[in-house]
Amino acid sequence: MNKVVSKHEPLKHYQWGNVCDSWNLVDNVGLSVKQEMMPGGTSEQLHYHEKSQQFFFILTGTATFEIEGKQIEVGVHEGLQVPAGEKHRIINNGKTNLEFILCSQPSISDDRINIQL
Repeated sequence: MNKVVSKHEPLKHYQWGNVCDSWNLVDNVGLSVKQEMMPGGTSEQLHYHEKSQQFFFILTGTATFEIEGKQIEVGVHEGLQVPAGEKHRIINNGKTNLEFILCSQPSISDDRINIQL
């Protein structure tokens, strides 16, 4: 069934990290597409995926990615691929919201290994 989705009409909405939002736009075993929002000054835990590659596309704000110990800044209308197995996290060092599209292939369901710092 074809269904129009958006962050206002997602398949599912949930919060992570207590203040960040995620809206599932595509959610199946082979592919996950989400729109996510991180308020200023927030970050996620360093982690990796054994099977899933990811692609992040920035809609608003500037994202700082920490990937294998290196930092990469990604601005509005820019994207970044993270291959499976690379330790990474996304950080919003700005004061305004960071919004982005996150595609994971296959889905990261049961494929996230957090790294304790």
